[in-house]
Amino acid sequence: MNTHEVADYLRIKERKVYDLVRNKQIPCTRASGKWLFPKNLIDKWLAQGVDGQESDTELEPRVAPPPVIAGSHDPLLDWALLECNCGLALLGGGSLNGLERFVAGEALACGLHIIDHETGTYNVPALKKAYGGWPAGDLVLIEWAQRQQGLVLPAGNPKGISGFDELMKKKARVIVRQPAAGTRILFEHLINEAGFDEWDFNINDEMAKNETELGLAIRDRKADVGLGLASVARQFDLDFIPLCYERFDLLIRRRDYFDEAFQRLITLMRLDGFTMRAHEMGGYDISQRGKVHFNA
Repeated sequence: MNTHEVADYLRIKERKVYDLVRNKQIPCTRASGKWLFPKNLIDKWLAQGVDGQESDTELEPRVAPPPVIAGSHDPLLDWALLECNCGLALLGGGSLNGLERFVAGEALACGLHIIDHETGTYNVPALKKAYGGWPAGDLVLIEWAQRQQGLVLPAGNPKGISGFDELMKKKARVIVRQPAAGTRILFEHLINEAGFDEWDFNINDEMAKNETELGLAIRDRKADVGLGLASVARQFDLDFIPLCYERFDLLIRRRDYFDEAFQRLITLMRLDGFTMRAHEMGGYDISQRGKVHFNA
């Protein structure tokens, strides 16, 4: 890391970094006239309070998390990981499952879109709950995109569905996501706001494990409707009734934000090609991409 990056990493001013360097209180080296800070030594320094000098005792290396992004499935993220060739894999299972894996150190990052039923806000309340209160650590929550969610229907909308009340009247077969998925949590939130309960609907026994499975089930007439993404409806030439936009964030530790693989993904996110792809897929608002919603 350079001086600016290590200052951001430590959440201090650059002037303080130079003070630490001058007093030999931080691990660093000088190359081509610039101060550089080896990330692994900075992590050890933070963990064990070294003073920048060589220790007689071998410091225990930090166990790096696996190169995966756990949590929610997102078609744009799926494309981006392949496009930037960063070597990170997308491990689905839903937002809550991914958050659990992240807390356990089983993933480098986590994709989240968990709405809070009380406040209507996204991800931060779930993050606090996962850590048993206000997280004390090095966590950063970065906005990936705003995604349009709505009712995904077979092409032509043969049952003439216009909203949740029509789902009951016409006994439409509803496919839902697994309980750990952010879309399932959003479905419960929206029907509760409309005055309904999950038991009011004819819900399929088989659940969709990701957005693609939901789209395929509706295309193949295994279900009449499901709550899903506008991009999925476009991908499979399905009808779509928009209901809301949700915020999809990436959760990562500050120390891992500068990981080379993750930086490739962040770099791609800033390019025109990313903007064009999001527009082509439909249902994405990326105007706030990269915005930090939590940093503690």
